Amino acid sequence: MDKAYFLKRLALIPLTLFGIMAINFLIVQLAPGGPVEQLLAKAEQGAAPSAVGRIAGGAGDVAAGNGLYRGGQGMQDDLRRELEARFGFDQPAGKRFLIMMKNYALFDFGKSFYQDKSVIRLILDKLPVSVSLGVFSTLLIYLISIPLGIRKAVRKSMPFDRNTSWMLIVAHAVPSFLLAIFLLIFFAGGRYLSWFPLRGIVSDGWADMSAGRQILDYLWHMALPVLSLTIGGLAGLTFLTKNAFLEELGKQYCRTARAKGCTQRQVLWGHVFRNAMLIVIAGFPSMLIGMLFTGSVLIEVIFSLDGLGLLGFEAVQNRDYPVVFGTLYLFALLGLALNLISDYIYTRVDPRIHFEARKQ
Repeated sequence: MDKAYFLKRLALIPLTLFGIMAINFLIVQLAPGGPVEQLLAKAEQGAAPSAVGRIAGGAGDVAAGNGLYRGGQGMQDDLRRELEARFGFDQPAGKRFLIMMKNYALFDFGKSFYQDKSVIRLILDKLPVSVSLGVFSTLLIYLISIPLGIRKAVRKSMPFDRNTSWMLIVAHAVPSFLLAIFLLIFFAGGRYLSWFPLRGIVSDGWADMSAGRQILDYLWHMALPVLSLTIGGLAGLTFLTKNAFLEELGKQYCRTARAKGCTQRQVLWGHVFRNAMLIVIAGFPSMLIGMLFTGSVLIEVIFSLDGLGLLGFEAVQNRDYPVVFGTLYLFALLGLALNLISDYIYTRVDPRIHFEARKQ
């Protein structure tokens, strides 16, 4: 990759990140409801004092909402103003956004409104579950899709190729969360089989088990979530592998190798494999980031896995803005960085790939 282009892409990361945060911040301003309204609702039920005491300590750490909070219209004015001041919502939205971005640039994400922990600590606590889901499912997709794609390329237009193609298309068309529900019904104590646990990442008493049993119990709980993510992700990589091998098999050097007496196996593994796999392997970072931060959200919610997806889902439900914006900032930053790394890998493994126009 050209150094000037790389530096240009690197310089665009802060601007892109700023735009992502600004758009989501604006959406929050337009959405009704928020932590202030939730506390006011609890106040009407006589449950607000303890909640206010727990939340107010971290209220000024982030900015969300605006001075004229839509969800607060028509509520008790004095109490609403007091709560907005504690949360920091009494300042202009633009000022709060700039303060938030300044703090985030220093990786200061504040504390959760509803948990007595910093946002960084919450993310670090939940990260192992999401990383496990992403890594296991990505590795499984590669282990299945690459051999399957090669076999489909070798047997192009044969019954095996046609049958596996429609099976992959159907698997890709079924959303992963719907597949997860089916797996729960059939294999996790629904109306049929009870082979796998219904929820959670480990069984009760896991800490008292031996190391071997802990590993087996962990894998037992991860089986259905990983399978839900893997099945839906097979199609793209399988067809990419197939098309890459078909393209290489049709090139002149393959015909020359056959003319010299090389067998199909020698041509496939001695000449084609290395060239065809470049584009497949280079896409690994992009697939991993997709599995980590997009594909696993609903899966974690369905299987009650205490990971980043469930953390984000609960934060949005509870209007826990420090967690919402903190995780969004980190995920967006990591995604932009990995996309740049992925593009760099593409250019390293295949010099023919250029992201800038060639100079005439």
